[in-house]
Amino acid sequence: MTSETSNARAKIEIEGLSIFYGDAQALHNVTMNIPENRVTALIGPSGCGKSTLLRSINRMNEIIEGVRHEGTIRIDSDNIHRADMHVDNLRKRVGMVFQKPNPFPKTIFDNVAYGPRVHGVRSRGELADVVEKSLKRAALWEEVKDRLNSSALALSGGQQQRLCIARALAVGPDILLMDEPTSALDPRSTSWIEDLIDSLRSDYTIVIVTHNMQQASRVSDLTGFLYEGKLVEFGDTTQLFVSPKMKQTEDYITGRFG
Repeated sequence: MTSETSNARAKIEIEGLSIFYGDAQALHNVTMNIPENRVTALIGPSGCGKSTLLRSINRMNEIIEGVRHEGTIRIDSDNIHRADMHVDNLRKRVGMVFQKPNPFPKTIFDNVAYGPRVHGVRSRGELADVVEKSLKRAALWEEVKDRLNSSALALSGGQQQRLCIARALAVGPDILLMDEPTSALDPRSTSWIEDLIDSLRSDYTIVIVTHNMQQASRVSDLTGFLYEGKLVEFGDTTQLFVSPKMKQTEDYITGRFG
């Protein structure tokens, strides 16, 4: 790691994490510290456990019947699996953006205001303020400010994904999880999302799953390479891509498998 990254405070501490779907083990004893206000990329072939690891951070895996975990995940030193942890409060702190844009069949305004309303914000003025700030953070405000009452489904794919990012930001998270956020987008929209990630990195801890190694090298400070549910290597992105410590990492990056 670079000294700047290695000195960053650990926002997310993952220790000995194993995930099981019934009898099938998806993750094997993963340990890693994800630093605050950095972008961490997770790479590896399909089925290696990247999305399972990502969804563990906000306990999204638990919506799948038969899933269980071993090990510990802490956010700001707080165990996310402690008995009195309210999952809704956890997911307020840990926003998520999915592979395919998934706006609600509502207006642009109501999409962004949805989370704050769920968490008790009722004032129209306060909601309008949150919507504007969130759309600005997502670099979408100028494009939609005159049609906030139009359907979100009329937006382009790239705009819909930025809207979903604005929706995630509206509840005030400090962590943003992104599961292949550009895989369904064209190159121009992908570039917009990558620029947006860069603009958010100073205020949010971002973890992104990507199949695109060039994207990982462009947007992330740290990269973790997973293979068959195991964390093979984790460290500074430049170091991992230029001089990986593990031959398995080198073989994947150079296209020898995966």
